[in-house]
Amino acid sequence: MKQYYAIVDGKIVARETGPEQSNEGAISAGLDQDARGQVVAYIAPDAGEKKELIEAMGIDPHDLASALDPDELGRFESDGENLNIIMKLPRNFTSENQLLFTVTSAGLFLSPGRLIVVTTDEADLFEDRAMKVVRTSRDAMLKIFYGAIGHFLGHLKVINMLQEALEKRVNASMGNRYLLDMFTLEKSLVYFVNAIASNETVLEKLRANAQKNGRPPEEVDLLDDIVIENQQCGKLAEIYSNILTGLMDARGSVVNNNLSILMKRLTIVSIVFMPMNVLAGVGGMSEFSAMTTGIPFWVSYPLFLGFLATTGFITLWILRKTGLDSADNMVATENGRKQPRWYGIMRKERRASPRD
Repeated sequence: MKQYYAIVDGKIVARETGPEQSNEGAISAGLDQDARGQVVAYIAPDAGEKKELIEAMGIDPHDLASALDPDELGRFESDGENLNIIMKLPRNFTSENQLLFTVTSAGLFLSPGRLIVVTTDEADLFEDRAMKVVRTSRDAMLKIFYGAIGHFLGHLKVINMLQEALEKRVNASMGNRYLLDMFTLEKSLVYFVNAIASNETVLEKLRANAQKNGRPPEEVDLLDDIVIENQQCGKLAEIYSNILTGLMDARGSVVNNNLSILMKRLTIVSIVFMPMNVLAGVGGMSEFSAMTTGIPFWVSYPLFLGFLATTGFITLWILRKTGLDSADNMVATENGRKQPRWYGIMRKERRASPRD
């Protein structure tokens, strides 16, 4: 798909047709002949559009293939006033990705008076707030980098929110589902860190080229701001990645601990019912009938059931007295709040120790 844009009064305006339209159409739209088609975006170009880019626009086939390769690293090439740039962009997140945030490549081919953008995915490159003031096609190219940084920051914010939500669920989970989701987020952050670092390399080369060719100070200052913003974005991505990576082992231990607590509780239930099962087994034999000879069954069996219930409560009391039923190793204090078991031991030692 091919989209045309023109720069009018410091803004990028979408056009339905390209430079081949007539002068009368340009005048009726309030544009002069030079303003038509200053920015052309090719989104997932088909075979005919690729041929047009190579033959009519003069784009190298290798550069075109790199722009359409999501795994291509960012790079910068300069040939006089012509610039060929491969940059990285975050892909729009969809529910089909299952918490996986990926990146793609985009090609920026700048020639005097025209900017050609080639990408595989449809992205709102010219609807970002950084595009409020655009004076030239070169300015539009720099603002695309600014918009990409904003998109990365937005995705990082979403990843952080998902991480916090998953962390709460992991604390009460006994399965691997949420851990696998966190591994997916960790993988996404690795993609983002590498993509932002790749863009930083391109921006450094672009700034050096601007200083070497004596570009206006305003453009150099804008490049400095973009480089700083990109560095801050990269550091934020690294922080999120390090936090997620560093705590994955701990969260895995939490899941294992939750499973151990469940098994411990089930074991306690089994222990409580174990003596009751033995007595019930005896009660189902002929010995119980022999021992209750002469006693009506409507008296003997209720007494036997009461004895079983008493035995179960006594077993549970013994477990609680020894502290074996404490799943989280916590005990209640005088004020009703739960504190670690060592807290009560320290208080007893303080009371027993002589005061100075």
